[in-house]
Amino acid sequence: MVKRRRRRQLPEPCVVRIESMSHEGRGIAHIDGKTVFVFGAIEGEEVRIQIRKTNRNYDEAVTLDVIQPSPLRIVPKCEAYGVCGGCSLQHMHNDEQVAFKQRSLLEMMRHAGIEIDKVMPPLRSHPWGYRRKARLGVKFVRKKDRVLVGFRERNTPFLTDMSRCEVLIPQVGERLRELANLIEDLDARETIPQIEVAADDSRAALVFRHLKPLSKNDTAKLVDYAKHNDVWIQLQPAGPESIVNLYPQQQALYFAPLQNEEINIRFDPVDFTQVNAEINHQMVAQALHFLELNKTDRVLDLFCGLGNFTLPMARRCLKVTGIEGDAPMVKRARQNALVHKIDNSEYFVADLSSPDPDIGWIRQQYDKILLDPPRLGAPGIAQLISSFGAKIIVYISCQPASLVRDSKIICDSGYRCTHLGIMDMFPQTAHVESMSVFERSG
Repeated sequence: MVKRRRRRQLPEPCVVRIESMSHEGRGIAHIDGKTVFVFGAIEGEEVRIQIRKTNRNYDEAVTLDVIQPSPLRIVPKCEAYGVCGGCSLQHMHNDEQVAFKQRSLLEMMRHAGIEIDKVMPPLRSHPWGYRRKARLGVKFVRKKDRVLVGFRERNTPFLTDMSRCEVLIPQVGERLRELANLIEDLDARETIPQIEVAADDSRAALVFRHLKPLSKNDTAKLVDYAKHNDVWIQLQPAGPESIVNLYPQQQALYFAPLQNEEINIRFDPVDFTQVNAEINHQMVAQALHFLELNKTDRVLDLFCGLGNFTLPMARRCLKVTGIEGDAPMVKRARQNALVHKIDNSEYFVADLSSPDPDIGWIRQQYDKILLDPPRLGAPGIAQLISSFGAKIIVYISCQPASLVRDSKIICDSGYRCTHLGIMDMFPQTAHVESMSVFERSG
């Protein structure tokens, strides 16, 4: 007979003083010497908390009541805040969110012994309605006899019961209840698990993932919704390669890496693109500024994606070599270069987590390098960075811990960090993106 493990009883709610903040944006308190991370609390506050999860070395808790609030506290804009796992800093004014992220990143770099010559002002955008890419969960809840559309609850597998999202573009974020009503009326309401959202300056596309073929009645309702709500709809019966246009039959989304420059990169809804167009414009412009490109420069663009940096750089230098691990994205990057008649860029597919040291492009010399790796960072290619001979390296990071690790590798390879600053790509969240500039020492 298998014995059931007795569920550990959680402590009763208690009052604590928040002593400091974690890098993830949670308040830090101590109870009987044990560290407690508190969601929804700000340094200096006195709050009543409920411990939700216990670990050997620390506990995790949520704020129940604020007894003595910080002057930095504001009322969250979203009704689902605290339940939805999408945002974590709505209780802080956006100015303080940005300052907190900048302080946290600088503290991590300095703790690792990385000296920074100059801190750049943060790149900022409008803090609401900015998000152009998202994956919405869909669930028909039998007990409630209704469909939920939204994001997962914090630390649970369940969907949040929400009618709108304040960080999504309004064209979608204000219509979550409408989308739920639409799916409730479909025969396939129990076999649609998600909706992929992607938008450009003029249009939003919704990709409906469906586990079983849709009836003619369902497709007709989806087409009708698209026509009356000025959105595009695609269907995804299997993997990303199975996506087909439902309405209209011809669809094309584009993003511009820079404002006031005629480069528009075509992308598919499931392609990786930056979620915040305003920050992306500033980010690309700032990277170009620090690269100091001239017509004799050969540039290496690592993790180039669709060419967000590659194409603007190619307009300003002799040649750009773009490297990306995703073959379909490399194909589309080449197509975008052809469309814009940019013939001084080349693209290769390569696994940059374990690069082949004997491949052609890796044995070349480059004047400048741009890296834009995923969250895991770029330790493999960073180990080889000095062999390229570049004078300037610009590193775009979406994960501070991997940035710190890779920065140590780059600095140990003969570079110094001349500039560092955050880019608030995801307002209302603790997510930190940043740009670092490295120059060869001596």
